Amino acid sequence: MDRLDNTVRPYAWGSTTAIPRLLGTEPTGEPQAEMWMGAHPGAPSRTGRGTLAEVVDADPERELGAATVAKFGPRLPFLLKLLAAGSPLSLQVHPDLTQARAGYEDEERRGVPVTAPHRNYKDTNHKPELICALTEFDGLCGFRDPLRAAELLDGLGVDSLKPYVDLLHASPEEAALREVLTAVLTADPDEMARTVTETAAACDRLGGEYAPYAGIAHHYPGDPGVIAAMLLNHVRLQPGEALYLGAGVPHAYLDGLGVEIMANSDNVLRCGLTPKHVDVPELLRIVRFEAADPGVLRPEAGPDDEEVYETPTDEFRLSRYVLPEGAPAHDLTLDAPQILLCTAGAVRTGEHELTPGHSVFVPAGEKAEVSGTGTVFRATVVL
Repeated sequence: MDRLDNTVRPYAWGSTTAIPRLLGTEPTGEPQAEMWMGAHPGAPSRTGRGTLAEVVDADPERELGAATVAKFGPRLPFLLKLLAAGSPLSLQVHPDLTQARAGYEDEERRGVPVTAPHRNYKDTNHKPELICALTEFDGLCGFRDPLRAAELLDGLGVDSLKPYVDLLHASPEEAALREVLTAVLTADPDEMARTVTETAAACDRLGGEYAPYAGIAHHYPGDPGVIAAMLLNHVRLQPGEALYLGAGVPHAYLDGLGVEIMANSDNVLRCGLTPKHVDVPELLRIVRFEAADPGVLRPEAGPDDEEVYETPTDEFRLSRYVLPEGAPAHDLTLDAPQILLCTAGAVRTGEHELTPGHSVFVPAGEKAEVSGTGTVFRATVVL
């Protein structure tokens, strides 16, 4: 197995302290948003044999296993991350597999460069993802019931929000959510900026359930995404709880440290809370306009003390082992690729001692035992 040397991405929304605190290192004063573990070409993990992307490319069947290559192709199907949000990420959705393929082919046909800031589809893959909280973690996930959203907006006492309140009351669920999001994202920018300013002041004054939106507006003054965010469920995860984000579900992470796993894709359509490109027509085509409970996940007991976060996605499977002092070693050998990440304590796997924030790649079929006292997350695939 290979010890991984991983890149930390310094995105502006990242916490300056959460990842250093986990690693036991001194903060640099710069944001440290995401630590990537995997073979994604944007920042592949480094090993003693080269980057993990180079290792996999050299012999996919040896590293991933024949069954993984047959099902997903000759690439590691998932990307594992430590994600540390110090301020809100952009409000966004991801396409399903059919939409991603069609969108990518359309932009290729039209000659839109992959590096262009207005490009929506960087690849042909979908991007389901799962975030598991290591600390208390705030996020937005999926639409509220339209009547509940209307109640929340109406409670602010902002006159310019009244048309949205009326729309949410007047239409069937899907139409109501579609019409309001469309109206928010296509409103006159100056008028919307004034509405957001008034909304932010009211949220700040009222506090309570409005407090998260006051915080969002502080980071993104005048952004229509502040109003769009109020259409969504606010979720506060406790350590060990998780959220699964499927295709078309609008979401944003607001604050906290977590372990994130996703299919290996860069396809994102943004709804707001960002200076980046927002393609409103394409976004409206991808979003699923249906109210739903965000569905907080808790790990389910598996064999040999494994705790599994069940999702409908085959490209990744996330589980964890919480090892008490004196626990026997656990055999984690699989005929599939794995990344093992320590998030607490000190554990040993093979010749590697892992402390929080450190990880290894285990090729398919290679013997893997884990022992010690601490918490280990296991990322693999479903075959």
